[in-house]
Amino acid sequence: DAATSEDLFGVVLVLQVEFKCLRYTMAPPPMTKSESEDVHKVVIIGSGPAGHTAAIYTARAELHPVMYEGFLAAGVAAGGQLTTTVDVENFPGFPQGIGGMKITELFREQSARFGTKILTETISSVDLSKRPFHVKGEFGSECYAHSLIIATGATAKRLDIPGAGESQGEYWQKGVSACAVCDGAAPIFRGKTLFVIGGGDSAMEEALFLTKYASKVFIVHRRDELRASKIMQTRAMANESVEFLYSSAVVKVSGDGKSVSAVTIKNFKTEQETEMDAGGLFFAIGHVPNTKFLDGQLALDEAGYIITTPGTTQTSVAGVFAAGDVQDKKWRQAITAAGTGCMAALEVEHFLASLDTPQ
Repeated sequence: DAATSEDLFGVVLVLQVEFKCLRYTMAPPPMTKSESEDVHKVVIIGSGPAGHTAAIYTARAELHPVMYEGFLAAGVAAGGQLTTTVDVENFPGFPQGIGGMKITELFREQSARFGTKILTETISSVDLSKRPFHVKGEFGSECYAHSLIIATGATAKRLDIPGAGESQGEYWQKGVSACAVCDGAAPIFRGKTLFVIGGGDSAMEEALFLTKYASKVFIVHRRDELRASKIMQTRAMANESVEFLYSSAVVKVSGDGKSVSAVTIKNFKTEQETEMDAGGLFFAIGHVPNTKFLDGQLALDEAGYIITTPGTTQTSVAGVFAAGDVQDKKWRQAITAAGTGCMAALEVEHFLASLDTPQ
């Protein structure tokens, strides 16, 4: 049943009352022993495979982690981008595949089993100017932590195309996706004509990946020349299964109610619209790392991803670690995110051991 405004108010109220960390009016360094006992050893921000792996490891190390899993952070359910994937078939341990929402539920269950305190709230701001770090949630909770693990991920960009959304009668995750590597091998796409929107390296990579399964792949680009590197353009153009539609855009996605069956393409030079048979549509127009709440307190690259010391999850601020897609703009896979979550947890353990704080 659809949630009423009273239901949502009740959720917020419960979060404010039951999930609230200890409040302070200021961080009073140096801390006394009693005060330091009220500061969390580690707070994890984010709840995808990176965040939950970090939670499992830190909880088993008896660091008593607190996780802010988010409340529709960046418009995505707690659990991150995996929750938007219908079938996950490339994560070890699930030979028959598993639903994206289901695997994130299992992540959460395992974290909670080992004692992670999970708060269903999105972080609005952090103060990294001094330790313990100050963390504030959107519903009003505040807490302090000796260390932070940031695992807020990156959100795939999508276009507002009729039929491509999540409303009733539309086809998001019914043939429309933003991750070819995640979804492209699914039976729904095999042997079909597929369309990729984009003109950069990501679009070329996604299209080439899809040629393993599709009968034909069209790359649709708004301009008359690509933004991709020359080497990626050459690879895509050399593949007989790839065709380019320049100066064009997808303006409509159609289907039979269950899956995509056609897309409408508009050519900007001729103004002509053409409906083409299609088995799927993939957005490949980049991602937005979820780092706005940091307010410039960590070193970021030109695209907004957190910069970490190579081979580690260490950021530009001692005691703050980053894991998962928020610091990885190349691989962006659940399994690689989980790996960096493990790294961050182990680094937090070593970091805390080096401090004069209770362990």
